[in-house]
Amino acid sequence: MPKSDRRRAKLVIQYGGIDMNIIEKLESLGKNSIQLEECFSEGRWDLGASRFGGNPDVPPDFVWPTYEGEDHKNVVKERPLSFLAQFACADLAPFDKEHLLPDHGLLSFFYESNSQPWGDDPKDKGCARVYWFEDLSVLSTADFPADMEDAFSLPMGIEMESTCSYPSWEDFSKVFPDEDSDAFDAAWEKLVGEDSEVNSRLLGWPDLIQHSMFAECDMVAQGYHLGNGCSEVPKEVRQRAEESAHDRWTLLLQMEYGVWATYGFLYFYITKEDLAARRFDRIWLIFQCD
Repeated sequence: MPKSDRRRAKLVIQYGGIDMNIIEKLESLGKNSIQLEECFSEGRWDLGASRFGGNPDVPPDFVWPTYEGEDHKNVVKERPLSFLAQFACADLAPFDKEHLLPDHGLLSFFYESNSQPWGDDPKDKGCARVYWFEDLSVLSTADFPADMEDAFSLPMGIEMESTCSYPSWEDFSKVFPDEDSDAFDAAWEKLVGEDSEVNSRLLGWPDLIQHSMFAECDMVAQGYHLGNGCSEVPKEVRQRAEESAHDRWTLLLQMEYGVWATYGFLYFYITKEDLAARRFDRIWLIFQCD
């Protein structure tokens, strides 16, 4: 019996008759991710420590980022971005099995939480920012801007764990368009677990609330508005994005997020080329909620 057939027979026993073709395809798309969990941490915070919220640690030339947008009260103004989280890259390195992230310095994430841009409009550029501060020795803790209306001021520690993530149906079907969704669901539950939790994570596949976002990032980053009343995207642009965005973009951070009784996830995406070049200034953000 060929090796591939022996493996398939073994999987049939292991997974109770689930379509092994889909199991193998799901396994082929598995990506390492760093699962993130909030935890309480008592006492003083060290400079450059990984955490959600609190005050960011920044270099002396840091200028707090701002974004002009319309909030839920229909007020348009320029506001400072809220600080979401910072990650000491040395903390991430043991869990970054594919060595995609920097192994030194600090990664910091910001988002404008008052206007809450969705990321479907090119005008949303700048609503989220990611910084990589290479030299930890020059960092100091920043005060919040005086005009900041909403700040995540309570710092929370972060527990990290390396785990394999798999695509949701919407992303899987972009890669394997001829598969059946019901068969996929059965295979996914057997492989991942029916009661698997949705968590904040670095890298890996996103947990989708609405739809796949790779092609969306690609088209909006090119200047095409995809929201209500959007202009039509040229057929060749959309086709290229649908066919190749999965290969060119990757998830950087998925973070649970809630404000004004709206709960969902912030997704920070980056092209693989920019990630390798450490061009975190060229990320794109999508916000999805129920």
